Amino acid sequence: MRLSLAALLTLVLLTACSQAPVQPAPAQTPPVDETSPYPVPPPAAPPPQVQPPVAAAPAAPPPVHEVPVDKDHREVLIHTNLGDITLQLDATQAPLTVKHFLSYVKERYYNGSAFYRVIPGFVIQGGDYASDLAYHPPRHKPVPFEKNTLTHLRGSVGMAHDQDPNSANAAFFIDLQDNTQQFIPSAGNPGYAVFGQVVSGMDVVDKIAAVETHTVVLMNAAAPYDDVPVKPVKIIKVTLLPMPVHGKP
Repeated sequence: MRLSLAALLTLVLLTACSQAPVQPAPAQTPPVDETSPYPVPPPAAPPPQVQPPVAAAPAAPPPVHEVPVDKDHREVLIHTNLGDITLQLDATQAPLTVKHFLSYVKERYYNGSAFYRVIPGFVIQGGDYASDLAYHPPRHKPVPFEKNTLTHLRGSVGMAHDQDPNSANAAFFIDLQDNTQQFIPSAGNPGYAVFGQVVSGMDVVDKIAAVETHTVVLMNAAAPYDDVPVKPVKIIKVTLLPMPVHGKP
């Protein structure tokens, strides 16, 4: 019995369709409220929202440019369970940001917080979360973005913010390498304000950068937290170091 050309073509198509694998339904992801300020509880992944470099550059000594301590270049000690880190702030370049950061230091807001986001070859971030990812609500209004000539060299300290560049508040991060190219200003993001640098304890920063991390899923969170240390990196306390006594080193 002879089949018509149309009938034969129909039979071939039906056979091919019956052999095609069944595609699984796409995984459902929790909705994210992109209209709310970030970070707010529960956030998806704390800022800065910048992709880390593909290959981590080898660690190198930070280009420290420590200057004599004065009212515009105060130093802050971050005491962690892995060691101490000393920052020198630069109020000549970022006066509003430094004043904002020091207000939290003097209020002991950072005591009991943590470095909760660790990406080797990129940044470590902390300040507004505890080691168990309990959120510390900021006590002050966000600080406006301050454009200055400081860049994201290894050891630089910057303020984290969400999509709004004027939303920086309590979260800060330390650059693990020269991230200048990673933070090139764009039409929607002018960058992240640098307001200081590590002048002592970069070996502790590198120790933190080397800890094992994992992804944490919390029941009340909109999305998982990535790059969280398996063993907590606790910020025990942050203190403003005293000014040197006149006539003494």
